[in-house]
Amino acid sequence: MDTVKYLLPEDRIPKAWYNIQADLPKPAAPVLHPGTHQPIGPDDLAPLFPMALIMQEVSQDREIEIPEPVRDIYRQWRPSPLFRARRLEQALDTPARIYYKYEGVSPAGSHKPNTAVAQAFYNKEEGVKRLTTETGAGQWGSALSMACAIFGLECKVFMVRVSYEQKPYRRGLMEAFGAQVTPSPSQETQAGRAILAEHPNSTGSLGIAISEAVEVAAQDPNTKYSLGSVLNHVFLHQTVIGLEALEQFELANDYPDVIVGCTGGGSNFAGMAFPFAGQKLRGEANPRFVAVEPAACPSLTKGRFAYDFGDTGHLTPLVKMHTLGSTFVPAGIHAGGLRYHGMGPLVSHLLDIGQIEATALDQLETFAAGVQFARAEGILPAPEANHAVAGAINEALRCKAEGKSEAIFFNLCGHGHFDIQAYMDYHAGKLIAYEYPEEEIAMALAGLPSLG
Repeated sequence: MDTVKYLLPEDRIPKAWYNIQADLPKPAAPVLHPGTHQPIGPDDLAPLFPMALIMQEVSQDREIEIPEPVRDIYRQWRPSPLFRARRLEQALDTPARIYYKYEGVSPAGSHKPNTAVAQAFYNKEEGVKRLTTETGAGQWGSALSMACAIFGLECKVFMVRVSYEQKPYRRGLMEAFGAQVTPSPSQETQAGRAILAEHPNSTGSLGIAISEAVEVAAQDPNTKYSLGSVLNHVFLHQTVIGLEALEQFELANDYPDVIVGCTGGGSNFAGMAFPFAGQKLRGEANPRFVAVEPAACPSLTKGRFAYDFGDTGHLTPLVKMHTLGSTFVPAGIHAGGLRYHGMGPLVSHLLDIGQIEATALDQLETFAAGVQFARAEGILPAPEANHAVAGAINEALRCKAEGKSEAIFFNLCGHGHFDIQAYMDYHAGKLIAYEYPEEEIAMALAGLPSLG
C-alpha cells in the first residue's frame, strides 16, 4: 500500500488569502494600547509595521489579493503536496484515512516562508531597509532571513538562547542567507540587559526575544519589526495552505472529518484550518478541529483567556488571548517553535466560542509519533510537527477503537533535518515527559495586566 500524492498545477496557487474575520459570528476582542487601554489605531502600530500589513491586521474582507511578486516567489515550492498516508494507516491498522499537507518542501523547510515572503515584500514596498525579529527553533528566523535576501533587506534575528545552543545548523542557515543572529537575552538591548541582570543564566523565551526585536525596531526609522505567528495578518498569509488543501481534497474525492494541527502561536494551525473553519462557520461543512500543544507550554489548555502583553518587556500592545503570562519562561523542550506564552488571538477566540478543541501532549509521546511516522512515510518531522502527527495518530486509533472510517487531515509543517540532535537525545533516553508545574503557571498569571 503506497502513499498517494495529490498535486495541483502551478497556476492553481491561490490568488487571494482567506480572512476568517469576515465569517466570525462575533468579532475578536480589539487590541488595546498598553498605556490608555483603549483600542489602538493604525498610527499606533506604524513604528513597527508597514501600513499594508496594519490594514490587513484589521481587515474584515473575506479575501485579500496576493500580490503577483509574492505569488511568483511562492511558485518555487507552491502548491505543496497533499499525501494520503496509506503506509501509516497500515501500520496503525486503522480504518481511518490519514492525509497530510507537506510544507517541508519550501526552501527554508517549513510553512514559515508563506508569510515571511509577504512581509518582506510589503516592507520593501514601503522603503524599509532592515527587519528585526525573534525566533525559537529557528524555522521562522530561517524563513525571514531567506525572504530578506530575496528582497534585499537586512535581517536581525534574536534567537532564544536555548535554541541558539541546541540548533547551530539552523543558526548557520540564517547566517548563510545573510542574517545577523544574536542569542537572546542579550546585552544589545535594554530589555535583554534587564533580564540578564536578574537571571544571568536565562535560557530565554520568545517573549524576551520579541522585546529585544521590538526595541531595536522602535529606535530606528529605517527598521521594522516582523512577527512569525500570533498576529492576524500572519494567519492570513498562511491560509494558502488550507486553500490549496480544499482543492486537493476535491482531487481525492474526500473531505476531512477531523483537522489536527500543532499550535504554538497558531500560524500553522490557522493556515491549514481557517479555510475549513470558514466553511463550518458558513454552514457548508462540519469538521472537528483539534489544536495540539506541548504540555510544557500549555496556553490553550491551562492558560487564561485574558488581555496580556505579547512580550516579556511589555513593549507591545495588549491582546486578548489564551496566555500563561508574559513572564512565563518555558522549559527547554526541543519543540522550540511552540515555546510561546500566548496563543494567537483568532485561534484563542475560536476556542472561546467553541469552534475548536485543544489538547496537550508531552514530548516523549510526540517524538515517539514522529519516529513512527518517519518509519512508515519516510519523512522525519520537525519536533513541532510531531505534535500534529501524534494528534493525528491518536485520532486514527480512536477511529480504530470505534470502528469508524473517518478522514483525518494534518499539516506536516516542516522537516526535522536540522533537529537530528533532538532525535538522538530521544533515542538515548535523555528527554523527559515534562509538564509545566501548576504553581509556576499560577505565578506567571498573577502578573497579568489589570484593566480596571
